[in-house]
Amino acid sequence: MRYKLFGKSGLKVSELCLGTMTFGEDWGFGAGRDECKAIFSAFRDAGGNFIDTANAYTNGTSEQIVGELVAGDRDRFVVATKYSLMQRPGDPNSSGNHRKSMVTALDASLRRLGMDYVDIYWVHAADGVTPLEELMRALDDMVRAGKVLYVGVSDMPAWQVSYSVALAELRGWSRFVGLQIEYSLLERTVERELTPMARQLDLAVAAWAPLAGGVLTGKYSAAGAEDSRRLAMNTGRITERKLAIAGVVGQIAADLGRSPAQVALNWLRAKSGVVIPIIGARKLAQIRDSLGALEFRLDDEQVRRLDEASAIELGFPHDFLRQPYIDAIVRGDTWSKVDVHRAQ
Repeated sequence: MRYKLFGKSGLKVSELCLGTMTFGEDWGFGAGRDECKAIFSAFRDAGGNFIDTANAYTNGTSEQIVGELVAGDRDRFVVATKYSLMQRPGDPNSSGNHRKSMVTALDASLRRLGMDYVDIYWVHAADGVTPLEELMRALDDMVRAGKVLYVGVSDMPAWQVSYSVALAELRGWSRFVGLQIEYSLLERTVERELTPMARQLDLAVAAWAPLAGGVLTGKYSAAGAEDSRRLAMNTGRITERKLAIAGVVGQIAADLGRSPAQVALNWLRAKSGVVIPIIGARKLAQIRDSLGALEFRLDDEQVRRLDEASAIELGFPHDFLRQPYIDAIVRGDTWSKVDVHRAQ
């Protein structure tokens, strides 16, 4: 396991993050405490120190289990949790990103975790109403109070994230240093605005659903998977295009003698900037398989094949600006003589 600087900070996190949405059986599909301990131990023994949870995961049980697992060596681990999602049904102020929601959610998370502070506090999702000035000032207050060390944001439009970072820097508040987004071979639309913004603003990208709900593991392509594949297609969970991309992943995995999951994770690890896949598991075997991605890298040709199979249209203005005629008149006829040391 190697480590990465977490965005524009000095914090060092493992190159894979342990996601704990499956910690706890409250939702009917998660892991029990013994299996959670085994999963956590495998991740820790591989050198992992970055653990991600949220106040809403398994009705708070995830935070409780994470707190129990790290209690014996708290300072070694980088523990991240989130707020924004509803805490109390029927209470209009128990969700969203406003200050009251933040304060009550953070205090409740700290109690469940059994901690005095969390290393990273994520805004879980844009709520569409809380002023960004209120959000960033309230987060800075949590940092100044010593309850939070760093702040990040998940599932928010790029313009809101960039505005929030600029606002915080202008006013001397704690700025976002991390961005959590869905990112995989099957979800590349984030490459239109979100990942370029992250590189420009030095935001670490934590990629959730890197295996696209299991599609990239080959579970719908395997022999004997006809019934589950048909059901998933009927409900819109998968498409022929997604199956085709998973097929290319499977081909490369077979060539390498590796699992499809490891190939899909390594495509993300090959992306520019700081991209940290969040690996989750319900079984010990699953986390061991994901950790196997650390044992090799994809070569340039394998990355190219995956890029081509999963390519998306960037849309306006990106495709417009890439037209040769537009590029020529924007950059001028001396562009070929310019030595470029940066690119946006």
